[in-house]
Amino acid sequence: MIDASRRAAISPFHVMEVMQAAADRAALGGDVLHLEVGQPSTSAPAGVRAAAHRAIDDDVIGYAVALGHEPLRHRIADHYRHWYGADVDPGRIVITAGASAGCVLAILAAFDPGDRVAVSAPGYPCYRNMLEALGVDAVPLAVDERTRFQPTVELLDRAGPLDGVVIASPSNPTGTMLDGPALTSLLDHCRATGVRVIADEIYHGITFGEPAPTAATNEQVVVVNSFSKYFSMTGWRLGWTVLPPELVTPVERLTQNLYIAPSTLSQHAAMAAFDCHDELEANVARYAENRTVLLEGLAEAGFERLAPADGAFYVYAAVDHLTDDSQALCARWLDELGIAATPGVDFDPERGHQWVRFSFAGATAQIALAVERLRSSG
Repeated sequence: MIDASRRAAISPFHVMEVMQAAADRAALGGDVLHLEVGQPSTSAPAGVRAAAHRAIDDDVIGYAVALGHEPLRHRIADHYRHWYGADVDPGRIVITAGASAGCVLAILAAFDPGDRVAVSAPGYPCYRNMLEALGVDAVPLAVDERTRFQPTVELLDRAGPLDGVVIASPSNPTGTMLDGPALTSLLDHCRATGVRVIADEIYHGITFGEPAPTAATNEQVVVVNSFSKYFSMTGWRLGWTVLPPELVTPVERLTQNLYIAPSTLSQHAAMAAFDCHDELEANVARYAENRTVLLEGLAEAGFERLAPADGAFYVYAAVDHLTDDSQALCARWLDELGIAATPGVDFDPERGHQWVRFSFAGATAQIALAVERLRSSG
């Protein structure tokens, strides 16, 4: 037998295993309350679906160019102008096959094997796994309540020499954000020390107070975004990057060879997404209601340490009063309560055994029933 490559020996994305276990339970007739997956329960907006139908009827749906549909790149630039008052050159915008492809392309274009790139712990596990699969050293930054679960200049300094850092605001799994001064301080420090920043902004638009500031105005930063979360288009697999000018051609060449081009149909449909804000803001209002139900319900059920959840649709909760094994706890909750949640070890291999992530992207009634079951379970 010929072994798989060392690059393939990365950790699993545990939430996908939780999703499979929940699907297996449902297939056997068991009820499942889905608080595990970061996916809007709503479909793509009506205007997006209508645009897709028109494209199917009227367009050949052949290959797009590697950089993406030019009108969509300009529409995204208009989006930055409208939302942030930011002037972003459409030439710096590259459409990708989801934010995940955007991250892979950014890592390949910006870093070499052996480079050291910092990632928050807890943080989205795929950053760490992508870096390691591509031969880049992922350097964990132990963020916690004291740093509002976000990286700081002090943490970067303590990490030793770095070539890059991945930041996410709002973040997964904690939902915490970098405000304007904190973001500026971090970016200024990275510029001064020659550290390349990849900023994941896929949860922009889903905030419960002040809007999240963008890093796209800084031409040294790689910004990754997506149509999956705010725009409710997860399965359409479409995202974008805003790149430093010197990385546009390298990313174009990488896209040509690795992906050919992003989905033509999804790009036609996404053109309409920016005209659907009333529908999308109604989704955010539902997330806000779900957030309140979940935060209040968890507190009543005895969960005392919760991340602030400034944005996105997650609550990261300490479960150290219940267990030192978050995977076993989540398996028991699914088996006994029908609640699917994600063990914190997915996001923090060292300290995540005492944390769990709950998603409130689903229906309000499911969230309310889940916290009632948690309260009743003692």
